[in-house]
Amino acid sequence: MATPTPTGKSATEPLKSFVLDTNVLLHDDGSMFAFKEHNVVIPFPVIEELDGFKRADGEVGRNARHTIRKLDALSKLGRLIEGVQWGEDTGTISIDIEEHDRPLPLHGDSPDNRIISSANALHRKGVEAIFISKDINARVKCRALEIPAEDYETDRVDPNLLYTGFAELSAPGELINTLHEQRMLPVEHLVSAASVIRSSGHDDGDEIPDANGPEEFELHLQPNEFVIIHDALDPSHSGLARRLSDTEHLIPISAPRKPVFGILPRNVQQTMALDLLLDDDVKMVTLTGGAGTGKTLLALAAAMTKSIMEERYERVLVARPIMPMGRDIGYLPGDKDEKLGAWMQPVFDNLEFLMQTRSAPMGQHAESKSAEQRLERLLADGSVIVEALTYIRGRSIPNQFLIVDEAQNLTPHEVKTIVTRVGEGTKLVLTGDIAQIDSPYLDMSSNGLTYAVERMKDLGVTGHVTLMKSERSELASLAVERL
Repeated sequence: MATPTPTGKSATEPLKSFVLDTNVLLHDDGSMFAFKEHNVVIPFPVIEELDGFKRADGEVGRNARHTIRKLDALSKLGRLIEGVQWGEDTGTISIDIEEHDRPLPLHGDSPDNRIISSANALHRKGVEAIFISKDINARVKCRALEIPAEDYETDRVDPNLLYTGFAELSAPGELINTLHEQRMLPVEHLVSAASVIRSSGHDDGDEIPDANGPEEFELHLQPNEFVIIHDALDPSHSGLARRLSDTEHLIPISAPRKPVFGILPRNVQQTMALDLLLDDDVKMVTLTGGAGTGKTLLALAAAMTKSIMEERYERVLVARPIMPMGRDIGYLPGDKDEKLGAWMQPVFDNLEFLMQTRSAPMGQHAESKSAEQRLERLLADGSVIVEALTYIRGRSIPNQFLIVDEAQNLTPHEVKTIVTRVGEGTKLVLTGDIAQIDSPYLDMSSNGLTYAVERMKDLGVTGHVTLMKSERSELASLAVERL
């Protein structure tokens, strides 16, 4: 199999060959172009597997079809079995059609073993070949054969450095007083007088204790990022502020004085989340956090307030990805609504809880009705719509409060598809726990929610908060810590 040297590259400069597994192309249909000047090898069994997936529903089928079309376009530029250079100063993309001798551990005639054998053949020839797969077991097989293997990491984000949406600082008490008295504080005044207590996942922000001035550390606050300010001399004196959109000013933030659809925040992160959720100028909010931190409940409470009470939005639309741990939705009895009932029960539970905490304005005698009856009325008149994400694709959604729950089970492309559905006047909220992912090809680093948090954090119309503390119950809090 030929591996021509790309234009402009030295013939002596070592190039790597990346052998792609099927699941990489199904995860990202542009992955074959992600290796720039290096050579990409696609084993023939991958083409056969793509053909089997091209009629699949959803993202997998779409990516299979797009990959096949891109390979067809490349075949018009040259012979794929020899390698086709796809751009100026790039490597090549080739299809390996050979049937390689397999080592004894790969004697089984499975697609995985035949795909790995392509990487093994290159490795034995002395080529610096790296097998790229999102299948952990396939990578383990390769490493057992001493073949370098890696995950596809082009769209990965380090979860340890993930943007949290807030920073924690220590500053003179006078600065906190100024913030509250003047209702505004220039960011530069805070930076020049504060020291970092806890970083917030900034690219330039490790923990730097005992900083005394602007030359000691640099704190770059993202638009709509929060700052918890502690008095350096009085631990009981503190303040909470948010950088107002993409201005250079901080505004003080406090918990709402009245319940938000029966809900009051129980900790500082919940206060931050409600502030973003109730701000009509923040068009997209992402909320991450563990079980019981209140992500979905806060989003629904804000949505009901804005749509039902203030009539700022036409309706509340709640969607979840259908990600089964057992049998798929088609095996459940009943029509669409009855099938969705089982998947959407967590949303209904939260809505019923909100109905129990206050009397919703649904008629003169609304308070005499049960929470379930009030919820049924909201669903019946279309004020609240609960759907699977299957029914979102292809739509335009204007003037609605759109909540996508369990967004950690979406791929980056699926999140992009959802965000591009948002019409004029719509507010989008993505919630999820990146530590609980059901999709077999996603993890804390590569899921769509993590991707959206990092890629959208520097925009003035977006905001993010990582909720830290479980408030569901004492037992749930202990489970989060211990289990």
